[in-house]
Amino acid sequence: MHANTAVLIVGAGPTGLTLAVDLARRGVAFRIVERAPEPAAGSTAVGSKGKGLQPRTQEVFDDLGVIGPILAAATPYPPLRVRIGRVPIWQARMHRPAAATDAVPFPAVLMHPQWRTEAVLRERLAELGGRVEQGTALTGFEQDADGVTAVLGTGETLRARYLVAADGGRSTVRKALGIGFTGETREEQRMTLGDVRAEGLDRDHIHVWVRPGKGMVALYPMAGTDTFQMLASLKPGATPEQTLSEYQRILAERSMVRGVRLTELLWSSLYRVNVRLADRYRSGRVFLAGDAVHVHPPTGGQGLNTGVQDAYNLGWKLARVLAGAPEMLLDIYEEERRPVAARVLGLSVDLLDKKSYKRDEDTYQLSLSYRGGSLARRGGDRVPDGPLPLADGTRARVFDLLRGPHFTLLSPDPAPRVVGGPRIRQMRHVRAYAPAEPYGGERYTLVRPDGYVGISTSSADELAAYLDMV
Repeated sequence: MHANTAVLIVGAGPTGLTLAVDLARRGVAFRIVERAPEPAAGSTAVGSKGKGLQPRTQEVFDDLGVIGPILAAATPYPPLRVRIGRVPIWQARMHRPAAATDAVPFPAVLMHPQWRTEAVLRERLAELGGRVEQGTALTGFEQDADGVTAVLGTGETLRARYLVAADGGRSTVRKALGIGFTGETREEQRMTLGDVRAEGLDRDHIHVWVRPGKGMVALYPMAGTDTFQMLASLKPGATPEQTLSEYQRILAERSMVRGVRLTELLWSSLYRVNVRLADRYRSGRVFLAGDAVHVHPPTGGQGLNTGVQDAYNLGWKLARVLAGAPEMLLDIYEEERRPVAARVLGLSVDLLDKKSYKRDEDTYQLSLSYRGGSLARRGGDRVPDGPLPLADGTRARVFDLLRGPHFTLLSPDPAPRVVGGPRIRQMRHVRAYAPAEPYGGERYTLVRPDGYVGISTSSADELAAYLDMV
């Protein structure tokens, strides 16, 4: 028996959940399946994993309606305190403190464990009437010119217009498609990673100990919890037991500090540094997103954030094509997102190789741009927030105007139209506002649903041609 949907999402991590939330608020029929039998319900389930939310990702979450609960639990990264054995040698912050500005309302990288990010997205999805189908694996799929036929582990056969694989670095969908995953695995750069409870250690610092000949160990106090994320470097080929006693031994050996005791190991994993980028983001009606197309070193906190923004870029394009926009719009997903992934992979590797703890604006992802691409007509940059005087004498904030699944037209023209064409202000997927002065110096500035300038022009006909494309 065949069930039908517009989009099948495989994988319910941050990337898949972001896409599901975005499609749900757009009224797109979708299903999201997850192999794991239960959702992440705390660090005992999935661990802290990706714990840093960059400023641009916070802006995405603001638009999706989840920034409130995230800000309620998240904290800025505390300062690092680095010691060689017992001797303190350095204390500093990875990120420069910054105050919110009109243009950048979320200026700081926030610590927020991945399991909590997933929980917030699940709650938002439920508010929008969606749900994750837990314990449901994708066991096979075939595609044709009209859609994808997927077989689920429940025995159900599902028919979808499109399939999006957000199923992680070991993506079964990517492997089934035969898409290459170019890059390297650094066997010499291994670590053990776990969530622990500890006594005798303050939560006001990230504690790092380095002992020559033994290695490094770090304890990060996780925001909104009573746990620490513990990371320890490993020698090539080492596979320590994932037990509380072994974690305690590693900590004692490298810190040489008395009085710090691990009381519980909640979750643990062995980690190898991987740097890989998929050769393609699309094969026919199947798309890849998140770790399925790019895996990063942990330096710089780029992986989870890049995946969230993959989904944010793809969601509105799927919705527009399903509503009748040209299919070529979906080709631009790879055109826009693959160069971004390549750039942030390079940034992560550079920080790793330099063994640098310092971070700057390059990691915040606010400067990422689609300038020069097929959808950028004298545009392509992120639209900053800020107060905007309107022609009727009122004032608004730009992000308040952009929030939602629509395109946003900023133009002082009260009724832009094209000769023989529709009145642009009456298009259902476009909300129009009249600033007191032309925004950005052109009469028409059209902002895409993902907050980037699509076109900036003084020609109504050029604007209408762009809208026909999207």
